[in-house]
Amino acid sequence: MTAIRVLLVDDDPLVRAGLAFMMGGADDIEIVGEAADGSEVEALVERTRPDVVLMDIRMPAVDGITATERLRASEGAPHVVVLTTFHADEQVLRALRAGAAGFVLKDTPPAEILDAVRRVAAGDPVLSPAVTRQLMDHAAGGAADTRRTHARVRVAALGEREREVAVAVGRGLSNADIAARLFMSVPTVKAHVSRILAKSGLDNRVQIALLAYDAGLLDEGADGPG
Repeated sequence: MTAIRVLLVDDDPLVRAGLAFMMGGADDIEIVGEAADGSEVEALVERTRPDVVLMDIRMPAVDGITATERLRASEGAPHVVVLTTFHADEQVLRALRAGAAGFVLKDTPPAEILDAVRRVAAGDPVLSPAVTRQLMDHAAGGAADTRRTHARVRVAALGEREREVAVAVGRGLSNADIAARLFMSVPTVKAHVSRILAKSGLDNRVQIALLAYDAGLLDEGADGPG
């Protein structure tokens, strides 16, 4: 079995040491490098080729949000999981919009952090619909109308079935659950997800969920923008 290559990015050496020690006992995970600031990430990623980057949000020179944006703009970028102290934080939401596949709290039990790394490496988001809604509600404000307008423009480019799949992703359903609910095969669901990502210029399922939320598709009884 090929080990999942992980890069640790945190300005606290004790946090990095704790994560490295905890992950060092997992046969399927390999720590390939460590960085103390977001300014070091691009060069380290180029050199170590990680599958997953565990990224602190708050760092002194280049924060995790900026570092995530820079990484995700590159072809073949690794998955990013942000590390944070607060689960309902506007900075977390900004990181998710920048392309992070999810987040974990720094006091998360070790087994759950390992599970998060494995899930993200497999292409699954580490974020529940309830947490997504809590984050969106926390950050709701003056920019909400602008986000909704932009989201509805993107959603308008989707076909009817793609929109239905986007809503299901936003509600946290797995591909198998979506297939059962919408009476289609799992490969067809995956194809729809891929087309949604391509048409919307998004990186992952978390961003599809955020798009569906922004566009109002997850409002009770909403069928789509209109």
